[in-house]
Amino acid sequence: MVSSSIQERFAAQAGRTPDATAVSSDDARLTYRELDERANRLAHRLLELGTRPEAPVAVLMERSVDMVVAILAVLKTGAFYLPLHSAHPLERMQWIMDDAGGPLLLADEVMRARGLPLGGQVVVVEGGRESQASSASDPGVASHPDQLAYVMYTSGSTGHPKGVGVTQRGVLGLVSDPCWDGGRHDRVLMVAPHAFSVSTYELWVPLLRGGQIVVAPPGVLDVGTLQRLVVDEGITGLHLTAGLFRVVAEEAPKCFTGVREVLTGGDVIAPAAVRRVLEACPDTVVRAMYGATETALFVTNGPMTAPYLAEGSVPVGRPFDDLRLHVLDENLTPVPQGTVGELYVAGERLARGYVGRPDLTAESFVANPFAGSGERMYRTGDLVRLTPRGWVDFVGRANDQVKIRGFRVEVGEIEAVLAEHPGLAHVAVVAREVEPGDKRLAAYVVPESGDADVAALREHATRSLPDYMVPAAFVVVAALPLTPNGKLDRGALPPPDFESLSAYRAPRDATEETLCALFAEVLGVARVGIDDSFFDLDGQSLLAMRLISRIQAVLGEDLPISALFDAPTVAGLAERLGSGA
Repeated sequence: MVSSSIQERFAAQAGRTPDATAVSSDDARLTYRELDERANRLAHRLLELGTRPEAPVAVLMERSVDMVVAILAVLKTGAFYLPLHSAHPLERMQWIMDDAGGPLLLADEVMRARGLPLGGQVVVVEGGRESQASSASDPGVASHPDQLAYVMYTSGSTGHPKGVGVTQRGVLGLVSDPCWDGGRHDRVLMVAPHAFSVSTYELWVPLLRGGQIVVAPPGVLDVGTLQRLVVDEGITGLHLTAGLFRVVAEEAPKCFTGVREVLTGGDVIAPAAVRRVLEACPDTVVRAMYGATETALFVTNGPMTAPYLAEGSVPVGRPFDDLRLHVLDENLTPVPQGTVGELYVAGERLARGYVGRPDLTAESFVANPFAGSGERMYRTGDLVRLTPRGWVDFVGRANDQVKIRGFRVEVGEIEAVLAEHPGLAHVAVVAREVEPGDKRLAAYVVPESGDADVAALREHATRSLPDYMVPAAFVVVAALPLTPNGKLDRGALPPPDFESLSAYRAPRDATEETLCALFAEVLGVARVGIDDSFFDLDGQSLLAMRLISRIQAVLGEDLPISALFDAPTVAGLAERLGSGA
């Protein structure tokens, strides 16, 4: 039974190892004592501004040491942190701020310069200057493990994201699991955005166990930077989404040399990627992970070691010690081993629910018929089967939710946003698997009359949705095909065209010809013209990392990944290569 708070556990750890490094980046480093004192000062400042227990404090910051200070300071006031993803559209961030009641906002100079969502007061957190006059002593605000630690917004079926309220008890239950014993996660690389639930592992497993957070540079991480950090910082543990793990396994599997444990999950894990990594790094453990924001992150884990035979799918392992799993049919009756059923999770780590949405909470958090009165189960919506050794084998989704780049996405939210665009009669969004583990969204639209302005519709989606929720293809159809029961007949939808979105212009020299071929190879399309934008062709960040790696391997050009964001066409990138920029 958890009986303390995150901040109390951290204070105790700081007392035991005050001079050990707690968090570091390329340009900053704080010991446990320094992190504790900086967080205390900021916490006093927040209390002066009216922050109170169980109140939200929004955090909009790039990945940095300052961000770790800010999050710890929020908890020291008894409040909970509300992370905002810096890559999300301002309109989406504004909606979250409004939904949370316009809370106080912690930001850094980069975010303030870029433009902040409107709300309450703004405190800029930068190198400790935001609270120099405050006391370095602990503010002494009492907290209870059932108080909220954070509220993280995820995709919702109503057209707007929904806030998942995770308690301190849930975080501490995750941190206390023995799977983290043995020093394998003493130096953890922070890669995930703090608005992504994996940050729960990256923040609290090392900090509450006496380890060190190594903060990766802000922005999209490229393979070269990942390799440098692993070697220079002596990384012992890290988590990569299944998509990113696959990219690194294909481009630079030896990059994990020296890492004791690599966690991966969030989507289907490619067996060939596991094999490549374990062949290149036989002393490394690859651990399959499965979980959800609603369960304070991880639910199951399954370690894999060399030699590894890449056969069939990769099971996601056994449950964590403080959780109980039930594989049930539609009548909530357990199914036999090896039979597909829906996965339900029970235990003290379940989220409080969806903030301000009792209807959604009641749908997903249901009474547990296998336990005493008052206990709940979380209905994951995932179809699984149990293997003979008791591991969970993921099969697919039971509802309209899909996994895109490690994020659970409600296609209903995308459909609702697209339907707001004028001139459309009907909209349907489906996920298409281009290759194993690589799903892309396709939007099928029926115009009210005439034709649909696809370019304007894509621009509307980009303004309102995170990049991973913007469909890769828009298909205009005369009507949506229906089954005899009146439901959408997905099998009858025409295949989407992930090909060129603009008039084709052929390469003019050898460099452009090579770049066109590399663009097409990475994007999985037949042809790319020199004016086609990488990102308009669904070239998200994982594929950007792969493209930069391929350019380096084929052309010998060491480009930063930011070059592709600045010049996303073949013509623009070739010009940069030619100028040496």
